[in-house]
Amino acid sequence: MGETQLLVDTDVLIAYLNRRAYRSYLELPRYRVYYSAITKKELLSKRGLKSSERKAIFALLRHFRLVPIDRRVTREYSRIRSLYPTLARGDALIGACALARKLPVLTLNLRHFRLIEGLILMPVEAPSIRSRRSR
Repeated sequence: MGETQLLVDTDVLIAYLNRRAYRSYLELPRYRVYYSAITKKELLSKRGLKSSERKAIFALLRHFRLVPIDRRVTREYSRIRSLYPTLARGDALIGACALARKLPVLTLNLRHFRLIEGLILMPVEAPSIRSRRSR
């Protein structure tokens, strides 16, 4: 059985870093995980980011593959921006990376990404979250 390739959105990586959510996608060898340059930028540009958090982000991203912004991505990005001008630029770039590489997207932000015709969205399992009272 081969690997399933997917492009991960920033929100999923944040959930993983904060509470180890979506481990079944991010830690199992059956998935080959990709991310976009905008995801890296969003993770590293958090206001007040501590040195330990920055190190954790770099350590996590080392396990995954960066989708380079090449001609295919820029062509898709231009097309998406012209078709969906109200879509956030970051979401448009993530969508462009996914379409250019024919990768499904793992995201919690279904509302925005559903707009992009041809984009495949991965089913997101509900992470198990302990209530604060049980801690």
